[in-house]
Amino acid sequence: MINYISLILIGIAVFLSFIRLLIGPTSSDRLLASDTLATITTALLVFMAVFFDRLIYMDVAIVYAVLGFVGIVTVARYMEGGI
Repeated sequence: MINYISLILIGIAVFLSFIRLLIGPTSSDRLLASDTLATITTALLVFMAVFFDRLIYMDVAIVYAVLGFVGIVTVARYMEGGI
């Protein structure tokens, strides 16, 4: 039961973040929404690792989190003109 509630809440979070990504008035809002989507996706991968009892999903979640962080920092530096 708690698994289904978690999936519903993750789905709602993805939906709301995706709406913010589409209608965000500034590029900073869109960047923050994409960072939030990366974090939610990482949480979903961790949930899948626990739900399916597969450790490979946890490894994928760690790699995805690191790549998402590096990507967001790179885009943020580009937006500020720091590259």
